[in-house]
Formats: sequence, structure tokens, C-alpha cells
Amino acid sequence: MGLIRSERTSWLFLLLIAAAMISAGLGMRQPSNVDEERFLGVALEMLQNGDWLIPHRAAEIYPDKPPLFMWAIAALIRIGVAPTIALFLPALFAGMVTTACLHDLGTRLWNRRVGMIAGLLFLATYQTYSLQRAGQIDGFLCLWTALGLYGMARHLLLGPAWGWFYVACAAMGLGIISKGVGFLPALMLVPYAYAVRRGWPGVVPMPGEARAWLFGLLVLLATSATWLLPLLLKVALVGDEASRAYLSEVLLRQTAQRYANAWHHREPFWYFFTQVIPKYWLPLVLALPWLVPAWRRQLAKRDGRYLVLLGWVVLVLIFFSLSSGKRKLYIYPALPGLVLAMAPLVPWLLRRWFAGRPRARKLFVGLAILWFCAWFARGFIEPIKEGINPRQALMAEVADVSAGGELALTYWREGHWLFARQPLVHFGVGAPEQTERAAEWLRANPGGHALIARSELARCFSAEKARRVGDGHDEDWWLVGADADNGQCHAQASHRLTYRFAWKQPLD
Repeated sequence: MGLIRSERTSWLFLLLIAAAMISAGLGMRQPSNVDEERFLGVALEMLQNGDWLIPHRAAEIYPDKPPLFMWAIAALIRIGVAPTIALFLPALFAGMVTTACLHDLGTRLWNRRVGMIAGLLFLATYQTYSLQRAGQIDGFLCLWTALGLYGMARHLLLGPAWGWFYVACAAMGLGIISKGVGFLPALMLVPYAYAVRRGWPGVVPMPGEARAWLFGLLVLLATSATWLLPLLLKVALVGDEASRAYLSEVLLRQTAQRYANAWHHREPFWYFFTQVIPKYWLPLVLALPWLVPAWRRQLAKRDGRYLVLLGWVVLVLIFFSLSSGKRKLYIYPALPGLVLAMAPLVPWLLRRWFAGRPRARKLFVGLAILWFCAWFARGFIEPIKEGINPRQALMAEVADVSAGGELALTYWREGHWLFARQPLVHFGVGAPEQTERAAEWLRANPGGHALIARSELARCFSAEKARRVGDGHDEDWWLVGADADNGQCHAQASHRLTYRFAWKQPLD
């Protein structure tokens, strides 16, 4: 009974640290980048237009990501959570669940001390701090990755536990409709199969269970179908050309095609190893010179636990490295597996570092505490330092100058739509000739205004009749009316879609 209480105490202590670290500054934070602005805006538009199957961005279909993350935000707002808090709660919850999963797995695979270390290592990593505090899909995806990792480990390393395996499959299905790579925990089956074939201890062979394994695939597909099936039915029964194009975009172009032949964020194969891991996996990378030989010794002993965990980390890194498109946050799903493989060796490593040097041990403990305190303090300092979002200030100024009349947006970013305080007109996020289209629109709507980028102004409008708005740095725009038209611009595009949108309740 005392042991149970001790384990519960360490688990609650770890969750308290996770909650404090990740939630620091919550309520002070605002959407601060295009991803956060986009996801919050899509969620708010879901609530406004009632279409939860096909996300929209300023009335235009948003095809880049499946909708589960936006559903979570919208659901929180629906039950009364403030939008600028709801944006960050899914990642906060995901971070706490991941910490709990790592603690429990470390305890079960080794001991309670290892479980505690695993949770602390995860929370101490810079990438955890940067992503779990952000309103982005990857922080939310961590929830499904952690549950997938947990269920697979309980089954493959501590099983048989078919119930946990099916939980992992369900988590992967939800991960897929959060972001296409939600299936990544399934890669653990590759090193597991090798370990079973070679008879390594530490893994659980399960021969003759083909039907049970196949049922896991059905669970994964069924969970993914909670969105895909209604979407397919909607497109088949009442879908128009735009919804059919959305289906093709989100299922093919933004997944397989983007992986095989990315059209942006193109980086070389070694990008993650040279430019991401050395910075974003601090302080873990500092221990690698000692841990790599230690892992090699554990693998020489044929310890299947290390083979499955490290094999999975390597496969995830290779998977993302093979794609031409790379962003620093892509490899984050591998971090929980790396932490679990590191945690049991940390006590040995600390003994090696500090044997006979008590002052050095005290210094290390002090630095570790300072590291956590610094991240906690930064959670409050960052929103104060960043201040108001420049796009929020811009759109408030534009609404004031234009008296809240209809506004045409050109080459706009998500914040211009999210923080708009007046009816909007735009011509498609990636459409060509947007400045020319704005000039034509103003000729037909002389009472309106258009927001024009500095680099686009002179070609179509007279600067003397335009008004400069924004901060002159990140947001350097010109507000023009029909009287500023120089008559030189006429759009040539044959396919001319115009979108109109207005918030019923603008975001404060």
C-alpha cells in the first residue's frame, strides 16, 4: 500500500510540474504566428457556419489538414472557454497525458525512479517547451502519439495486452485525422518483429494471432472513418466541385504527394541531424556521447526493450528525412521514445559523472532546477514582451480608417481574416493577380477599400491617394479607395472566384 501511495505521489508531482510548465502564461498568450491564427480562425468559422466536416478559411475551403484539432478548439469554445485559451488547451492536455504515459511506462519497464526521470526528461527538452505551449497541431498530435506508444509498448514489451494494442490503434486513427502521420507508432512493429524472430528477451512473442492483429487494423480504420466516412458521404451525395477538390487535396496532395515531392520547406536529408536535433533536443543531446556506447552495450546484451524503442526512434527520423519537405517540428513524435530509452541509463550516467564529486552533483541539481524555473518564467515573459499581435492592431486601425466598410484583402495572412472587424472580400489565398482583382473590384464597389502590400501599390494605385497603415515593419500596408486607382491594372485570369466573409462576433 505504501508503494502504491509512493507511485501515486510521484505521478501527481510530475503532472503538477507538467501543468505548471506548459500552462505558464495561459490567458496572457495570443495567437502569435500564422499557424495559430489559422487554426483558431478555422475553428471559429466552423462554429459560425456549422460545417464541421470541411474546414473553411474566410469562406474558402481550407484543405491542408484534417479537422480533429480544429474540432477540439471549437468544442472548447462552444462550452464557454475563451478562444485565446481554447487554442492552447489541447496541447496542454496532450503534454500532461504524455508525461503520465512516460512515467507509467518507465515504471513498468524498469522502476519508479526511471518513470520519474522519463517524465522529467520529456518536460526538460526544449522542443517540448516550444510545441506543447503552442496552439499547433503537432502539440495535439503528441497526445495520439503518446497513447499509441503507450498501448504498443504495453502489448509488445509487457503483454500480451490486446486491449492496450487496440487503444494504440484507435489513437493512431485519431492521429491520422489530426495530421496524416498519426500512424507512426505502428513502426514499432518493425523492430519488434526482428526481436521476436531473433529470440531477444524483453519482447513478448504472440504466434498464431493473425486475426487479433488484423482486428487492430480494423480499429484504426474505423476510428479514422469517424471523419472520413461522413465526409465521403457528403461529397458523394451533395458535394460540388470544390468539395471534391478538397477531398483530393486533403487525402492525396497534402499527404502522399507532399511527402514524396514537397513544394515548400525543402531541405537536405541531413537537415534534422544538423540543424534541428542539436538545438531542439537540448539538453538530451549533451548526454549522447555517453549514451550511444551504453545503448550499444544494451543491444549487445539483446535487450528487446532498447531495440524496440531505439529502432522506432531511428525509423521515425529516417521516415521524415526521406521526404524533401522538412520542418523542425516534424520529428517531435520520436522524442517520447528517445526519452524512454534514455531514462534507465541516467542514474548510471550521473554516477559516472559525479562519483567522488559531491559539489558537481549539487551544481547539476541546481542547474536542472534553474532550467525548469527559467522555462516557467519565460512562459509569462514572452507574452508580455511580444505585446499585441501586429495584425490585430492593423485590422483595428483599418476598420477605424475605413469606417467599417467592406474591405478587399490581397495577398493576406491568416491574422488579417482572424482579427477583421468588418466585412471582407478576397479572391482566394493562393490566387494570382490579386492586386489587379482588387482594382477591378473597387471600380465596381466605389464605397469599399482594399488592403494592398507596399510592393504591389505603385503598379495599380497612386501612392498620393493611399493611406499607409500598420507598424511599418511586419505589417506595412496601404489602404486604398476607388479614387486611388491609376487605371493601369486589368486582371487576365479566366477563373475568377470572389469570396465574401464577415465575423458575426469579431475576436477581441
